[in-house]
Amino acid sequence: MKKSFIYLILILGSIVFVYPFIWMLSASLSPESAISDLVLFPPSVSLNNYSQVLDKIPAARSLLNSLFVSFVITAGVIIFGSMVGYALSHLEFKGKKTLFFIIIFTMTLPFQLTLIPQYILMVKFQWVDTYLALIVPYFLNGLSIIMFNQYFKSIPVDLIDAARIDGCSEFSILFRILWPNSLPAIVTVGIITFMTSWNEVLWPIIVIRDEHLMTMPQLITLFAVGGRAESQLGVKLAAAAMLAFPVIVAYAFFQKYFIQSMASSGMKE
Repeated sequence: MKKSFIYLILILGSIVFVYPFIWMLSASLSPESAISDLVLFPPSVSLNNYSQVLDKIPAARSLLNSLFVSFVITAGVIIFGSMVGYALSHLEFKGKKTLFFIIIFTMTLPFQLTLIPQYILMVKFQWVDTYLALIVPYFLNGLSIIMFNQYFKSIPVDLIDAARIDGCSEFSILFRILWPNSLPAIVTVGIITFMTSWNEVLWPIIVIRDEHLMTMPQLITLFAVGGRAESQLGVKLAAAAMLAFPVIVAYAFFQKYFIQSMASSGMKE
């Protein structure tokens, strides 16, 4: 009975979380006149809302922009975050603990606090309306460093010492020894980074004005609130479904590694 009750609670919780997305997808496939009925299954299925989105905005180009920016940021965060995490976990140098606490402190600072100085830098570098403004500021973040640091601590030191005795450099140890043994951490950092960069709206709105360089969240936000959707709820929901789909697919493929890493990467001294 206890186990059945737990499963019942989990099922009810899942329905509460999943239902809004299912309704959004259903409404995006419904005629505009039928959306107000709030039914889960539309009376007729139509792709008209999606075709209107594609006709009114360059959604395909913005999708490619978002994929490019998100994948480059994700790759950079994994590479540089793992390098810093390895240095903090298995290398000895003066000020290591102080540096670690500084990294933790930077995570407490709100993004809005550094928004203006960061934008001034983009203007000085002449990176406004370029991919560099979207990518470079996100190449390193504290969460990836901490996650790699904690995961690398779980790898036996004897394995690293044996690699050093065999003549491996620190880069070889990281990329040839630690990376193959840290797949859950890499996937977790990759998913979190991809979702965060994919959903970013405020920063792209500030640094990108050229419509052909806009990311999908930025373009859809301007489309929904800027009047181009012409108050059509079905078109807005179709745009939102198009925006959410890539993240859902990515998580569906890598959820096993994500859950495994989150369950095993406890904080260690």
